[in-house]
Amino acid sequence: VERMIADAYAIGRQLPGDRWLMEVAGWTWRIKLSLHLTLDLMRDLRERAEEEAIQVFARNLKDLLLAAPAGSRATMGLDPGIRTGVKVAVVDGTGKLLATTTVYPFPPKNDVRGTQAELAKLIRLHKVELISIGNGTGSRETERLVTDMLSDMPAESGPKPLKVIVSEAGASVYSASATAAAEFPGLDVSLRGAVSIARRLQDPLAELVKIEPKSIGVGQYQHDVDQYRLGRSLEAVVEDAVNAVGVDLNTASAPLLARVSGLGASLAEAITAHRDANGPFASRRDLLKVSRLGPRAFEQCAGFLRIANGTEPLDASAVHPEAYG
Repeated sequence: VERMIADAYAIGRQLPGDRWLMEVAGWTWRIKLSLHLTLDLMRDLRERAEEEAIQVFARNLKDLLLAAPAGSRATMGLDPGIRTGVKVAVVDGTGKLLATTTVYPFPPKNDVRGTQAELAKLIRLHKVELISIGNGTGSRETERLVTDMLSDMPAESGPKPLKVIVSEAGASVYSASATAAAEFPGLDVSLRGAVSIARRLQDPLAELVKIEPKSIGVGQYQHDVDQYRLGRSLEAVVEDAVNAVGVDLNTASAPLLARVSGLGASLAEAITAHRDANGPFASRRDLLKVSRLGPRAFEQCAGFLRIANGTEPLDASAVHPEAYG
C-alpha cells in the first residue's frame, strides 16, 4: 500500500526529499488511513451481512405464517415437559377451548399408563382428529408416548387421530402476554401454551399473529442484528401475509384484524365488540355501522375481509365492493 501511495505522488525518483516523503506516506497509511478504511469496510460488511440475515429471517417467518392450515378439526395440543409434566389442551374446530390437564409420564413420576388412559379418554370424549405436539424439550419422548397410545387404541373406537410435531416458538411468550390473559383469564399460564400449540396446527397465521414477530424465533443469532430494522421487516412480513390470505370477518380475533390494511388495534377491538353485541356480519357494508370506522378505513380494509355465506356472494372473494358493479 505504501508503494502505491509513493507511485501516486511520484516519490522514489532519487530526489532529496524522497526519504522524508516515504516516511510521511508510511505514517499516513499506518496512523490515519488504515484504521479508518478498515472500520469503514467492516461496517459495510456488517451492514450487508445484517441485511442478508434479516431477509433470511423474513423468509423463515413467511414460511411459518403461510404454512398450510389443518382446518377446522378438533385438536389436542401437547406442550412437552419432563419434570414439569406434559400440558394438554383440547380445542374444537373453531379453536374454542374444551378441556385442559397436565400429565406426568416421565421421571420422577413415570405415570405412563395413567397418561395414556387420560389422553385416550379425552380423544374419545371430544372426538379429537389431530394431535399437535410442540417441538421443545421432551418432544420425541412425548411423540413415542402418543404413538404407543394410538397403537393400543382398539380399531372399533373409530379413526385414530393424526399426530403432527409443530414449532412451539413463541408459545411461552404468548402464554404470559396480555392477549392470552384476556382470552383465558382463569387458565394457568403453563396451559395456555398447549392451547396455542393446538391452534397453530389448525391455523398457523391466525395464531402466530398474536405473538410479537421477533419472539417467534425465526433463525439463529437474530438478536445480534439491528433490532429496529429486524422488527420493521418482520412486521411488514406479517401484514403482507395477513392481507395476502385475507381474514374471515366473522371469526377473526382482534389481533388478526389489527393486521389488516386500514385497521389497527382500536378499530379491530371495535369490530369484535360490534360482532359480539350484534352477531355476525351479513355483508361487508355492515362494517360502516361499526363505531369509528369511516368510509376511508372501509375503502382500505374491505377487500381483505371475507364473509362466507353472507347476503352478497362476492363478499367471500378478494373483489373489492367498489368493483361489484
